[in-house]
Formats: sequence, structure tokens, C-alpha cells
Amino acid sequence: MAEFFAGKDWQTFLQILPTIPFETWETIWSTVVATLLALVIGLPLGVCLVTGEQGGVRPLPRWVMALLNGLVNLLRSVPFLILMIIVIPLSRAIVGTSIGTVASIVPLVIASFPFVSRLVETSMREVDAGVIEAAQSMGATPLQIITKVMVPESMPSLVANVTIAATTIMGYGAMAGIIGGGGLGKIAINYGYYRFNVVLEFFATALLVVLVQILQTVGTKLAIKCDKRVQK
Repeated sequence: MAEFFAGKDWQTFLQILPTIPFETWETIWSTVVATLLALVIGLPLGVCLVTGEQGGVRPLPRWVMALLNGLVNLLRSVPFLILMIIVIPLSRAIVGTSIGTVASIVPLVIASFPFVSRLVETSMREVDAGVIEAAQSMGATPLQIITKVMVPESMPSLVANVTIAATTIMGYGAMAGIIGGGGLGKIAINYGYYRFNVVLEFFATALLVVLVQILQTVGTKLAIKCDKRVQK
């Protein structure tokens, strides 16, 4: 035991330990920002995938629906590691650099908004068609049906799916350490894996697991709180 605490791995861990709180905050911050931006793009896109189909609340031309579905399917089929490398020039053009936590948000958003749109689509399809038909019979406009019927009725499912998206984005953010991203992924990969430091590698991974568990717990409680059936 004494040899372990006197070893190089432990000494490096003690040197890196003061930076752990900042890197943890970087992970949380990048996850929150990327999730919000993915929602800004993915939420309306997911709504369009449901309401824009034939027989939907606001049908769109077939070629538009084919284009939207094709875009979502294309981006979802590209592995995140490859996508990060492909969008390096875009990250550099948008934020001025391809290294760091801010730069990693660009590929995170591009990779996650198609995923979010499919989750939103799934949630919207769970709304009872009878409720929508009742709103239409009362003369509600498509926008009113979306904002006052579909979104509120699917809110528990939306919150649960957003939680899934956020935990997935946090995992993606850890992978961004491979191309110079910040956060706990940088600690685990640069200081742990690349330098064969098992202590740092497992410690950073354990912190990520704890963060995911906290995020999942909070999201589940919010979803239950939004569910009117549970409240009744």
C-alpha cells in the first residue's frame, strides 16, 4: 500500500487534483449549453416530423419531409468520433479554435440535435389522437394545437427524453477529449489513458458516472412531477 501511494500514478493524481473541480464544471457547463442548443434545433424539427406528415396537423410537401428525414438519418448514422473530426474546420470558423470546451460544443450540437428531434418525435406521437381531433373540432389553429395540446400533453415524455439526450451528450463530451476537448474527458484520456495513469483514468470515469446518475435522477423526478396522471 505504501508503494502505491509513493508511486508515479498517485503523485500525478495529486498534481492534477486541484484542477478537477474546474474540469467538472467544464463538463457540466458544456453539457447544459449543448443540450439547450440541441433543443433549440431539435424541438421544432421533431414537431415538424410529426405535424408535417400527410394527415398531420400542418402537412408539409412530401419533398420537404423527405429532406428533413434524410438529414436526420444522415447525421445520426455518422459515428460521433468521425463527426468530431469532420467538423473541426466548422468549429474553427465559428469559435475561432478547434481545441477546448467551447470548440467541442459545435460537434456536440451537430451530433445531438438529430437525436433530440427523434426523441421529440417519439414523445409527440404518444399524444392521444382524440385530444388533437377535439382541439381541431373546436377551431384551434395548428400553432394552438402544437403549443397548447401536443406539447403540454407530451411534457412528461419530453422531459424524460431530454434527460436521456443530456446524459448521452455528457458521454459525447467525454469523448471530445480525444480531439482536445476540455472537461473530465480530457483528464481521463490525456492524463489517464495516454499516460497509462490508472488512478486518474478511473477517478475521472467515476466522476462522470456520478454526474450521469445525478442528472438522470433529477430528470426522472421532473418527469414524474410533470405527469398529471401520477399527481392524480
